[in-house]
Amino acid sequence: MPKKRPLTREESLARHREIALRAGRGELRLPEAIRAIREAEGLTQAAFAERVGLTRMRLLDLEKGRGNPKLETLQRICGPLGLEIGFVPGARATQKQE
Repeated sequence: MPKKRPLTREESLARHREIALRAGRGELRLPEAIRAIREAEGLTQAAFAERVGLTRMRLLDLEKGRGNPKLETLQRICGPLGLEIGFVPGARATQKQE
């Protein structure tokens, strides 16, 4: 498998901003968010898993929506983006309030 081209600083920052915006709007489910965070860092599954203290298979399971990660694991994954774990109202909850 070919190596990924490292992201430029601008590309990485743009991806980080996009993830934060989508998360704030409630558009990211957990598996999508984990993969988006990894890709924003420009890392393979193996490299990202090592960085956050998981096996590659555990990371793969989380990206596929299998498993129930501990809060500590989520904090290690979100740390590179400065994101905090919390609840964000989804689209349906927002529409009901209007």
